[in-house]
Amino acid sequence: MTSAAALGMRVHSGWAALVALSGPDDSPCLIDRRILPLANPNTAGSKQPYHAVRRVPFPAAQAFLAQAVEETNRLASRGLMTTIEELQRRGFNVAGCGLPLKRGRTLPSLERILASHAFIHTAEGQLFRHALAQAAAECDLPVTDLEERELLSQAAVEIGSSIIDIERQLAAMGRTLGPPWREDQRYATLAAWITLAATRKCHRCTPSRPIERYSSGHL
Repeated sequence: MTSAAALGMRVHSGWAALVALSGPDDSPCLIDRRILPLANPNTAGSKQPYHAVRRVPFPAAQAFLAQAVEETNRLASRGLMTTIEELQRRGFNVAGCGLPLKRGRTLPSLERILASHAFIHTAEGQLFRHALAQAAAECDLPVTDLEERELLSQAAVEIGSSIIDIERQLAAMGRTLGPPWREDQRYATLAAWITLAATRKCHRCTPSRPIERYSSGHL
């Protein structure tokens, strides 16, 4: 017999914090936490690929970014699939994935992205986040996009608890598990928690949909 579980991931440049939860909505257990690498350590500049090509000739920038996207997609797929398979072997059925995001501006052309430090940061965040969403779709895992600034309030509504109680439980998890328990792990936990509760209620968490591949054609 398997137990339902949900994942939450918070993205950084070159990696993501992943947390898996299972158990009752009001007091879930953290069953896994790990760091998913999203950048090839053997490729210089892969953690911040847009920064890396900001001042190089445009054709070279396009080629480097296309390679970075391909490597990131491959790492995200491998890391997420490995996590799901390991949880399945432990008796958990991963029912969904929560992915916090920051609402940003629509990205312009690559030339304009590379001319703006703000756009560069936005583009890198979208690249790594999109790789995880695409990896989840490839694993037939429903993805719930969550506004990062509203995680606590949405968790309170979804779980039927108070923000104070949720914060208390997050702090207790951190004390029990020990480091690392920074904002990344807390946000990933909230995303997993919301997704776990929403999946049981059969709302908000919609079936995964085909996701347009993020590639050099997007740039």
